[in-house]
Amino acid sequence: DVDTGIGFLDHMLSALVKHSQMNLVLRCKGDLHVDDHHTTEDCGLALGSAFLQALGERKGIARYGHGYAPLDEALSRAVVDISSRPYAVTKLGLKREKLGTLSCEMIPHFFLSFAMEAKICLHVECLYGDNDHHRAESAFKATAIALRAAVAVQAGRTDVPSTKG
Repeated sequence: DVDTGIGFLDHMLSALVKHSQMNLVLRCKGDLHVDDHHTTEDCGLALGSAFLQALGERKGIARYGHGYAPLDEALSRAVVDISSRPYAVTKLGLKREKLGTLSCEMIPHFFLSFAMEAKICLHVECLYGDNDHHRAESAFKATAIALRAAVAVQAGRTDVPSTKG
């Protein structure tokens, strides 16, 4: 149940939620009369904060995850470390200015906002593809798969997966 007022962002967040197997209700009333920047950024921050809170103590999780997701001619890879060392690298190679009403420059900013607030290290890259819609969507889906793997509870593991505690 996602309603940001930005149709393409709703589509991407719905894919992220579906393929990561998260539950999400997100409604945002932003300043879209100005542009899409604050709404997209705030949705990334809110989702990151909710993700961090849902993780709790992080005991027993895998910590690392990676995912590949194709969408027609596009293929993306995402790698995540639930490390409490926030960082994000996003390389999608998008050529269009906008996808629907979402500025393409805001997609990497969304991933950065999410990673910083979730306190995760996230690398997302579209390896190839011609269609920007497919490139972006495969990146969100790859991120979802990586997140799902990283938060998976490991049988028999009860500690925090870190040498630093």
